[in-house]
Amino acid sequence: MRQITPTQLRDYLTQADPKPALIDVREPWEIDICAIENSIHIPMGQVPQRAATLDANAEVVVICHHGARSMHVAMYLERTGFRNVINLAGGIEAWALEVAPEMARY
Repeated sequence: MRQITPTQLRDYLTQADPKPALIDVREPWEIDICAIENSIHIPMGQVPQRAATLDANAEVVVICHHGARSMHVAMYLERTGFRNVINLAGGIEAWALEVAPEMARY
């Protein structure tokens, strides 16, 4: 599993074609506070049931609050056959600090 910083992800999203799927594994109440545009919300507990709805060959960036839950989900996805999984280091908190200072934080 690769790691990507928020700044690297921001820059990558401007040039990637196709763009990676941004999978946000936080809980609904967390998504209500803030989220990265165009991310797909799949709470961590639902990943085993919903992983089959994702393309295992596509590039996937997994996002959570600080990067720990997303790392566990990324490892799970890799174990189940996903080939190109990236963890957002520092999570949405780091994204807000480095890329989107106007974003609400919690």
